[in-house]
Amino acid sequence: MEANEKIVISDSNKLLIVIVLFLFGWLFYLLSPVLTPFFIAALLAYLADPVVDRLEQYKLSRTVSVSIVFGILLIVALLLLLVLFPLLTAQVGALFKRLPDYLLVFQSSVTPWLDSFGFPIDLFDIDTIKQALANYWTEVGQVAGGLFSYMTRSSVVVLQWFANLVLVPVVTFYLLRDWDLLVARFRELLPRRYSAKFIELSLECDEMLAAFIRGQLMVMLALATIYTIGLAMIGLELALLLGVIAGVMSFVPYLGLVVGIALAGLAAFFQFHEWLPVLMVAGVFSVAQAIEGTVLTPRFVGERIGLHPVAVIFAVLAGGQLFGFTGILLALPVAAVVMVILRHAHQRYLDSELYL
Repeated sequence: MEANEKIVISDSNKLLIVIVLFLFGWLFYLLSPVLTPFFIAALLAYLADPVVDRLEQYKLSRTVSVSIVFGILLIVALLLLLVLFPLLTAQVGALFKRLPDYLLVFQSSVTPWLDSFGFPIDLFDIDTIKQALANYWTEVGQVAGGLFSYMTRSSVVVLQWFANLVLVPVVTFYLLRDWDLLVARFRELLPRRYSAKFIELSLECDEMLAAFIRGQLMVMLALATIYTIGLAMIGLELALLLGVIAGVMSFVPYLGLVVGIALAGLAAFFQFHEWLPVLMVAGVFSVAQAIEGTVLTPRFVGERIGLHPVAVIFAVLAGGQLFGFTGILLALPVAAVVMVILRHAHQRYLDSELYL
């Protein structure tokens, strides 16, 4: 069958496909809490598979290549858990410890400036904001304490958490080792009449996912590193926290830039009480943006078309609303498949008699 040949499906097969999709969706909804570690493992295996394939080109066996990549993933995970997470937690604690001082600086420096422009400064009642923050964090502390107490009392929750912690790396290893075999077996199950078209669609989906997920993750990591180093050179106390936030939010074009400049600019002003550090923050983000446009995006993403920013935001929100954390993990892959299908459906519509 030619790649551009139209797929013609009988009514009975259409009904069968609809029934199978409905049953699969219903089963997925019921099992979504259990499937989370498996989807995390599948995502990690998908991201690491190209590296394993590259190692195989150097005459290494699949098992040895997987072991090397898996060891690197494990080291990265341990570094995140033992080094980065405590540092971020400490910076979050420092932020809320300094919030009262920041509010005083805002009241003494920013509100007069806003008042000179006729801005209604009555909206910023510092005492009310302080009381609201105090009440909020009291409630958060009570909830966190109750949750921790429940988890320590419930052996089932502890066992489930520990099982997921062990299950993710184990499943990742086996999926990564057998990834090419699983893909080949899936292709063998495709109906011969439509296999060429399905493979074409799957390759387009993989290209879009590679452009967005694999490439964008590398861009996010590089930007977070550049932001953190640049803000640390300025002397910003919250450099790591703000750099990570801006880097993570850069998965939507220009969102990380805008949010990063706003948060880091405010933090710089509140810390130094001067405008020069704020301009230096803008300089750091401008340099990072130039590096992203000229080096990072062409190198890691290339000219491949990724997902539209609006599609990304909607997919993540919709996935989280429908299926919780599992839905968030699946949001981008599903969105990529839907975008590819819609592109082909759009082309079929333009070629149809209805449009002509």
